Amino acid sequence: MEAAAALRVPVFRRLAGAYTINELGNWIGDIALAILVFDRTGSSIATAGLFLALRFLPAILAPLLTTRTEVISPRRVLPALYIGEGVIFGLIALLARSFSLPAVLALAAADGVLAVAAKALIRSVNAAVLSPQGLLRQGNAILNLGLTIGGAVGPAMAGGLVAGAGAGSALAVDAVTFALVAVVLATTPGMRVDSDRQFGTLDRLRAGLRESWQRPTVRRLLIATGAALMFGTSVIPIEVIFAKRTLHAGDTGYGFLITSWGVGMVVGGGAFAVVSRMRLSFAISIGMTFIACGYAGLAGSSDLLVACAFSAVGGIGNGLWWIAAVTGIQQSIPAHAQSVVMSVLESTNQAAPAVGYVLGGAVTAIASPRIAYAVAGAGVALVLVAQLLRPLDGLENRPASSDAT
Repeated sequence: MEAAAALRVPVFRRLAGAYTINELGNWIGDIALAILVFDRTGSSIATAGLFLALRFLPAILAPLLTTRTEVISPRRVLPALYIGEGVIFGLIALLARSFSLPAVLALAAADGVLAVAAKALIRSVNAAVLSPQGLLRQGNAILNLGLTIGGAVGPAMAGGLVAGAGAGSALAVDAVTFALVAVVLATTPGMRVDSDRQFGTLDRLRAGLRESWQRPTVRRLLIATGAALMFGTSVIPIEVIFAKRTLHAGDTGYGFLITSWGVGMVVGGGAFAVVSRMRLSFAISIGMTFIACGYAGLAGSSDLLVACAFSAVGGIGNGLWWIAAVTGIQQSIPAHAQSVVMSVLESTNQAAPAVGYVLGGAVTAIASPRIAYAVAGAGVALVLVAQLLRPLDGLENRPASSDAT
């Protein structure tokens, strides 16, 4: 498997390990938070509000934080960011005993800012280490497998932890994973980020935003990604309602529903890693097709088993589409702009779902979770059609470099 070539780079091996641990913890924390808020409030609107807090404010503030911190040694700044996240989730775990929705929402928003900056910097370090060796796509494939493994294992662990020990315990486990990631990264030499250090924070931020907008391939990928994310993630706040009220599957069933999506992501991510000659444009299109079909099937599912099967189909598409889009964007921008543009992508990954959460919560409140899934599938299908009518040009196999065009 060509993707394994990236693992022969020592810095990347440790980076990939930390990334996988972090994604596992993120799933545990997000699932536990959703269950905690829904169980304590019984409200789909409050659950949607949680995901808004995790997404919307971070989307605004994270690019500035990323640009400000990219000039600091990754070996210092990344552990600091992850320690900050661990402290926040430790506090939320304590709040599980004396629940306060405003306090939970505020802490979730603060964590979101740190999380976006950390992910953008991880992507930037990955590009700086692997692009000179022509291994960026391979490295992204490995990171994506870490994300998908977290998505496959984390929800089931979260469901089991919440069912057996309560949401507070699951949140405490997430806090521990952040500490582990911080230790791994603090002891990893050789990490670096390419940056125009001679310019100030605002100048670097403006330059990165120009790179995002003035390069047609990057601009179109960001817009298409944002639109697909808006529709595709609109069901996330109501998945717990769909599992517990519509399918009557309980907390464990909710965990299995999310896990099945994660298992699909492992399959899709594995396909991207193994089939190294797969064109990025094809991976994006086929991935979106699977996502739309998965949501359509979920909308009509009669029981948990059928729902999990269609969830796996959507997950396969997710595992292909997302990493192909990320790789396409990274290959289309210069090395010194990686941090800022990746923060724009991660912010898109935050802001678009924030709009989607409102959409999903509103459709569920007005109609039902099934209709929300149907709307999500139709929206992703529309984005796919628009992309097929105007294919992306020059997307394939361009290394990220100082002269990327």
